[in-house]
Amino acid sequence: MKLILGDKAYSTWSLRPWLVLKRCGAEFDEVMVGLNRPDTAEAIARHAPAGKVPALEVDGVTIWDSLAITLWAEERYPDAPLWPAAPHARWVARATVCEMHSAFGTLRSELGMAPDHPMCVVQDQPHAPSDALSDDIRRMIDMWKDAKARSGQGGPFLFGDWSVADAFFTPVAARFRHFRIDLTAHGDDGTAAAYMDALLSQPDFLEWEAAGRAELAG
Repeated sequence: MKLILGDKAYSTWSLRPWLVLKRCGAEFDEVMVGLNRPDTAEAIARHAPAGKVPALEVDGVTIWDSLAITLWAEERYPDAPLWPAAPHARWVARATVCEMHSAFGTLRSELGMAPDHPMCVVQDQPHAPSDALSDDIRRMIDMWKDAKARSGQGGPFLFGDWSVADAFFTPVAARFRHFRIDLTAHGDDGTAAAYMDALLSQPDFLEWEAAGRAELAG
């Protein structure tokens, strides 16, 4: 089994299924594709028909898209604690993941990771959000606060214990940190900041981040 990834310093989309597979205890090889290079498209095309990373090669089949890989992992590792056990929390967790996957276009573009914006580094000056980005940030914080109030009292993560939702929001936390987004200016009462701290201190993320730092240094 091979997980095709972009650079760990920049590829937030690759981070999501990597975190999920780590939580499942899956054994997999990593195939790194350097992004933002002249041969990037050609290198990705050798593995992923959609021309994007991440992709998973398993049993002679290629699965592309981070959410599709996550759904595959849920089937392959049914005993892995990937979703909240309580039905209502699980329904909401899936809704938040789907919204993260399909929406927040301005957040993705305006707070994008690139060679001059690695996720493991905090930039010197805070980013001044556009009005559209501020709307995305407020929606994100409201969603986090609501989930924590409903189902997140049992632990530091969005639904208490770690779940797929946390895998999908870890890249957001890394972007907010990198661009020094003022959460309180967008309605945070401390809930979002505490949640970000939990995501960015989670051991698997720290392993990913250390690899990203090594890429930058090497």
